[in-house]
Amino acid sequence: MDDWIDYYDSTHTIYVSKLHRDVHFDGIATDIMGYVTAPDATVLDYSCGEALSAAKVAAACGTLILAEPAPGVRGRLSARFAHHPNIKVRALDELPALPDGSIDLVVMNSVAQYMKPDELDRALGVVRRLLSRSGKLVLGDILDPKVGMGRDVAALLKMAARHGFLTDALWGLARTALSDYRQLRTKIGLQRYSEAEMLAKLKAAGFAAERAERNVGHNPWRMSFVAKPAG
Repeated sequence: MDDWIDYYDSTHTIYVSKLHRDVHFDGIATDIMGYVTAPDATVLDYSCGEALSAAKVAAACGTLILAEPAPGVRGRLSARFAHHPNIKVRALDELPALPDGSIDLVVMNSVAQYMKPDELDRALGVVRRLLSRSGKLVLGDILDPKVGMGRDVAALLKMAARHGFLTDALWGLARTALSDYRQLRTKIGLQRYSEAEMLAKLKAAGFAAERAERNVGHNPWRMSFVAKPAG
């Protein structure tokens, strides 16, 4: 995962425009809010990225913890949300120090594909310990091995047409074909899981899980799972 952390901590071009970036994060924040069930809930966004719309989520819960491994991104998060008293920014290696059962909702969106299977297993172990007995884990944007990159392109273009940045999206796709992201994706690859494989992984980590009706974010060809502590 370290190579991907370095990439997202750099000046990358994963978003085709500022509007694309804003729409992306706003959509994710809206989807996360749909999983917040109480105004005093403690929510953990695991590997949150820039989380530009995190204030929306914070307004719907008691405490929002933004956990981010990339130090540059983490610094920007701290500055951006310095005046939001219920938003806390943490490094991933700070999470094991949190009390057992102290989190009501954990969201890991667009994270699992960048982690080796054993890294994901360790992360799920930490999350399992942190979740309250009635808490939930939302594991989003899981890549299906049967679905190719063409579906990702189609989903991006559909979102771009809907929100008015189609021309930027077309130019952005051309740039991405020659970018460090494409090279890194080719070199390292992204982890993919079938529905059965992810359900088995979650069960092994101590969760009772099911596939959500829709994915978190804009891409309907990827999968999300909702898991609760088993037993």
